[in-house]
Amino acid sequence: MSEAKKQEWNSNFAFMMAMIGSAVGLGNIWRFPNVLYSNGGGSFMIPYIISLFLLGISFVLVEYAVGFKFKKSIARILYSIKGKLEPVAWFILLIVFLITTYYVCVVGWDFIYIILSFTKAWGSNPDLYFANHVLHATDSMSGLFTIVPNVLISVFLIWLFAWLIIKRDLNDGIGKVSQILLPLLCLIVIGIVAFSLTLPGASIGYTQIFTPDWGALTNLDVWLAAFGQIVFSLSLGMAIAMTYASYLPEGSKLVDNAIIVAFSNSGFEIFNSIGIFSILGFMTLSSGIPFNELVTEGTGLAFVVFPQVFNTMGPAAYVVGPLFFLCILFAGITSVIALLEGVCYSISEKFLIERKKTATVVCIIGFLISCIFATAAGSTVLGVFDAFLNNFALLFAVLLECIIFGWIYKFDDLIDTLNENSKIKVGKTWKIVIKYILPICILGLWIQGVYSTLSTADGLSITIMAILTIILIVVPFIFAKLPAINKDYYNVKN
Repeated sequence: MSEAKKQEWNSNFAFMMAMIGSAVGLGNIWRFPNVLYSNGGGSFMIPYIISLFLLGISFVLVEYAVGFKFKKSIARILYSIKGKLEPVAWFILLIVFLITTYYVCVVGWDFIYIILSFTKAWGSNPDLYFANHVLHATDSMSGLFTIVPNVLISVFLIWLFAWLIIKRDLNDGIGKVSQILLPLLCLIVIGIVAFSLTLPGASIGYTQIFTPDWGALTNLDVWLAAFGQIVFSLSLGMAIAMTYASYLPEGSKLVDNAIIVAFSNSGFEIFNSIGIFSILGFMTLSSGIPFNELVTEGTGLAFVVFPQVFNTMGPAAYVVGPLFFLCILFAGITSVIALLEGVCYSISEKFLIERKKTATVVCIIGFLISCIFATAAGSTVLGVFDAFLNNFALLFAVLLECIIFGWIYKFDDLIDTLNENSKIKVGKTWKIVIKYILPICILGLWIQGVYSTLSTADGLSITIMAILTIILIVVPFIFAKLPAINKDYYNVKN
């Protein structure tokens, strides 16, 4: 038996903090506000809530049930269902690992901005500062040979911190860190939101959340945006929930836990948006810049727009600024360790490598790949990685999981597993959702993602995506074909 197999959460609270921490990430802080604003404002909450139940909670329940029932890594679970499905597991894990390599880089940028925020070192032109002084960005591929030292150091520190957590016992590492960072994150967000509501012009921003555009409800793209937000926000299809649920002790209330995690994640997104919009409303009033020009997503919001806001905020910015970037750091770290855990667990279980050694090898390889994004051309390559892996590969992986667990595996066994100890029960409706409705929704998202990715891709992007496609096909088959050192690995009995 592998060491990872013996891991078990020492409390349901530790599991809940780890699960919520894995869900609450950068997408909650800087992606959701833009999606909300761009898709009808207050009326977007209708497709969002429907998507939460129809897609989010439904799929999380699948992952909980599978992980808890098998109590194995995703690679061994899919092998147990059907031997030929093992490459699918390594395909999913490789996607997750590659996403982690650039996600760490973005968290590294944030680490730099925590330091910069104490003196507003970005100056009067944060956009130019971010591009020229932080990233040293260039569109030329010759920039891959130019290392950006400050980014490289920050990326190394994030990987080092992740390694220090992952290599430890489950409860001493992920469990303890999640129970510390998540409450701190929530306290900081509460403080920032409370302060933001006192700013002049705050109502210009937060009323956007409560001002509906009912016409948006007839737009298919709005519904796809809601489904997409739920997929990325809850980290669906990344084997995180499956892995964490496999560590649960007998008697756990799976359905109850899944609902609490999903609602906590969505509650954080909405509450955080009130603060984000209030601060942007203040910026609109103080600078005269139209609100719609300030609302953006990703690095533009965090590293350009908000530094502009802090420039106009006065002395309070020296407190609010560091706290804002500290929020992003905490959210990023809890997500990074969750992304890595499933990868380490599968490798450790198949090849009987102890947890510390597995974490060390995975983090070293991850850091070496992340060095690509710590170059002058890194941000350009990162954008291609993000578009391809999220819009194409990850959604395809979620679709495969829907088919496997909805059609190939004995689905009724999952219903029994979920209902055994839970106060809230699931039944035939959930079965219909997983087998029919969910695959259709994911297929629609995937088609849209492929179209948007390919229609905006240039020659360089196509080349990078082609290389990634080859890697995502070849590497999973190699890992699946490698003989397991753990002889129990091929025991398909659960």
